[in-house]
Amino acid sequence: MLSFVNDYSEGAHPAILEALARTNLQQEPGYGEDAFCASARERIRTACNDPTADVFFLAGGTQTNQVVISSLLASYQGVIACETGHIGVHEAGAIEFTGHKVLTVPAHDGKIDALELDDYVGAFYGDDNHEHMVFPGMVYLSHPTEYGTLYALSELEAIRAVCDRYGLRLYLDGARLGYGLVTPGTDVSLPDIARLCDAFYIGGTKVGALIGEAVVFPRHGMPGHFVTMVKQRGALLAKGRLLGLQFDVLFADDLYTRIARNAIECADVLRAALVERGYRFLVENPTNQVLVVLENDHYERLREKVAVSYWERVDDRHTAVRFATSWATRREDVDALIELL
Repeated sequence: MLSFVNDYSEGAHPAILEALARTNLQQEPGYGEDAFCASARERIRTACNDPTADVFFLAGGTQTNQVVISSLLASYQGVIACETGHIGVHEAGAIEFTGHKVLTVPAHDGKIDALELDDYVGAFYGDDNHEHMVFPGMVYLSHPTEYGTLYALSELEAIRAVCDRYGLRLYLDGARLGYGLVTPGTDVSLPDIARLCDAFYIGGTKVGALIGEAVVFPRHGMPGHFVTMVKQRGALLAKGRLLGLQFDVLFADDLYTRIARNAIECADVLRAALVERGYRFLVENPTNQVLVVLENDHYERLREKVAVSYWERVDDRHTAVRFATSWATRREDVDALIELL
């Protein structure tokens, strides 16, 4: 059975497993105060070109989004996301569970448009009754987006300008950030993200780690008593070393971006074969999520031999599915999938 269902089906990069085994009996303080977390923080600060960045390690993406968003917003504020944003669609109401509403704006292949964002916030403050409404306090982006698309640097700068105009925080979900950073043609770098965002996270779970996300608050931007708020939400890992060590390995010798390139290269091979065979894409994107429209009977037959993600119903006869490649995808599996298609 071939599997292209997601980019976190595998365990971890061998270098991480080797480091975990090698340091297993080394005694370290808990709760992220260990030497591995300290080293990883310095490596990430260097990669972000921000020696003043605060870095904290959490276990998973939904947990990270909930903890960061709720800790940065006032009680009367909500977070703006596009209609397809992960926090509004696939996180089971985790943000609302903390008392903060997800405020939605239109999505354009998974992205927010700065002009529409400006119109949305301007209309809020133009309403004489806005004191009776949920105040926008933050803008949530993901890069790559849920549809595998990428923001251009000019788009991020335009959104940042809107945030500055209205005093909004800008938060970027980087669950698949490694794949976005190495995609050919992108003009967005990690230092750019650190410069433009108030907070973001570097995804490890989907890019080579067993578990773990590295939250970055540029310019000493971590909210006061953040560790206490993490603890309140049940997200403070006693053995924080497990997270820190993984990022220490991933950010040594450029391993994080080196292994991410495999996913892009494999997706490009698959994408080219699909084009050659006349397949139709739901959304065209350059990253590791290939969204394809299949006839329903074709989809059912394919599922007998390949694990893929259902994406959405297109019409009565067609279904959109996602083929996801990862840092560990094997070229021979891509070739076998192409043969089946």
